[in-house]
Amino acid sequence: MKETKKILEYDALVVGGGIAGGESALNLANLGYKVLLVEKDLTIGGKMIMLSKVFPTLDCAACITTPKVSEIARHQNITIFTGAEVKRINKLGEHRFEVDVLQKPRYVNVADCTGCQMCEEVCPVSVSDEYQYGMVGRKAAYIPFSIASPRAAAIDIENCTLCGACERACPTKCIDFTQTEEEFLVKAKSVVVATGFNLFDPLKIPRYGYGSQKNIITSMQMERQLAPTRPFNTILRPGDGKMPDNIAYVLCTGSRDKSVGNPICSQVCCMYSIKQAQLLMGALPMADITIYYLHIRAFGKGFNEFYAQAQDMGVEFIKGKVGKITEKENGNLILRYEDIEAGVVKEAEHDMVVLSVGILPNQGISDVFENEKLELDPFNFVQQSDMLASPAKTSIEGVFVAGTASGPMDIPDSILSGGAASAETTSYLRRETV
Repeated sequence: MKETKKILEYDALVVGGGIAGGESALNLANLGYKVLLVEKDLTIGGKMIMLSKVFPTLDCAACITTPKVSEIARHQNITIFTGAEVKRINKLGEHRFEVDVLQKPRYVNVADCTGCQMCEEVCPVSVSDEYQYGMVGRKAAYIPFSIASPRAAAIDIENCTLCGACERACPTKCIDFTQTEEEFLVKAKSVVVATGFNLFDPLKIPRYGYGSQKNIITSMQMERQLAPTRPFNTILRPGDGKMPDNIAYVLCTGSRDKSVGNPICSQVCCMYSIKQAQLLMGALPMADITIYYLHIRAFGKGFNEFYAQAQDMGVEFIKGKVGKITEKENGNLILRYEDIEAGVVKEAEHDMVVLSVGILPNQGISDVFENEKLELDPFNFVQQSDMLASPAKTSIEGVFVAGTASGPMDIPDSILSGGAASAETTSYLRRETV
């Protein structure tokens, strides 16, 4: 006998639990609407909760995000599904959407988990930690990171040996290996797409040596080393664990580059690299920081002053296109680059290189819409039907877009975009006829 799906009804479905999706959900909930927030990861907060500080104010990113996430998690009008995916969205008519949501098993009863981490202590299996971007390991029974929401354990069933050590150690007996996937049929009156972005994979540029040369990392890996929930107590280069004293940044890695399929500017790379450079000057006072750039795009309020401040602190900016990075026997790296201002090819040695990777669309959401097509722009971000007058509107009436699902933007713009999406959704819901 085929099991029937459990039916849930909400005023709004928000797909994505990052800062933009969370802002949309919270605004709608505060107006009395019932909201379902679906997040594919085990925690809400998106990429912002993983950052160190925000530019140009250098405010703590986690200090901004954590209270917001806590408010979302406790709101009586918001239901949160983490570790869940939207499989199908079907528009039946005005204010009528049918949505298939797949809830994947966590193998832990979240309501009973106290976050004591005793399951982690006894688990014998270690794997690469995706939340620390592969720089350290984690256990197969684990809490994603210390400020995750919900702060509850999960079992990585693909790597679990089913030894039972975590079950025996758990004081609340909340580990449940009998959990299975659960399907829900959600009836919603509106949909907000806030699926965020992906980071460019530098393996697509072999000449930079990422993956094969040990002391080349991405900007997000450096971000994690600078964050309060960092994997190490200081900045270390991965090849030998030494503290670096000569660090280079390569801007526009995977941005403004037709050869790798991303010809547009990612908007945030210049400023987050400058932010990291300033933080490194504080964390490693004796280190030399060099930024190789094509153009510095410091377009926002206070951005150019932030750029000038980095120069005054001693960060060196070289207008040059990096052609190739090679590794020496001692792990140091030789950057071969074109000095654009001098018009000559030069080489420079650094002991660590950070690739400032760009922003790519998080593709796939358009495929879940069945009877009406969610249109994408030429760069595969969600198409805004009226970018100036109504930036949250999409090609489908009743479906709205928030944050970087519509294109690259920084955190303040993502929050504004989330607010715009909630305002447009509210206007749409108020047009509902009885």
